[in-house]
Amino acid sequence: MRNRTDGELMKLVMAKEHPALEELYDRYAKLVYSFAMKSMKNEQEAREIVQLVFMRLWTTETGYDANKGGFVNWMITVTRNITIDYVRKNRKQNQIVRFEPREWEQSLVSGEPDPESVVSSKWVVEQIQEAYVHLSTNQIELLEMMYWEGYSLSEIASKKNEPVGTVKSRLHQCLKILRKHLTAVRGG
Repeated sequence: MRNRTDGELMKLVMAKEHPALEELYDRYAKLVYSFAMKSMKNEQEAREIVQLVFMRLWTTETGYDANKGGFVNWMITVTRNITIDYVRKNRKQNQIVRFEPREWEQSLVSGEPDPESVVSSKWVVEQIQEAYVHLSTNQIELLEMMYWEGYSLSEIASKKNEPVGTVKSRLHQCLKILRKHLTAVRGG
């Protein structure tokens, strides 16, 4: 299993080949734990997130698509989404956890992925930060509440005393602005 690519291993995981999941765990558990630890600042919660991430790999029906990007970035996205779900669940139990976007890049580096992934991830983070220049303070706050702090549209609407449709429209405009500037940077 060690000589297989991440994509090949993920295909085997989807075919319920347990050794493939073990190999992916050996390769990425440290990265996932590092990301979760930086986000949650709690060892027990970080370990729970690692378990949830690898359970998701085992149970997912969609899996990894190499045409959509690198495996490390996909793993981080899965981890981020599970972390946000975990934060939302805990918030409902009156435990508020802050998810810091600035620490996302650091967790990528401390997880020791291959250098190409680190450079790619740093570049993406830099491009997003540069695109933020084109957003207002309120738009940045909306993006951070939605994607980094884990609030739902209805929770944001309630906090802002605005209709959900207004929040959704504002979010759509933010993403449109970011997409425009990120596409321009990529040369598309």
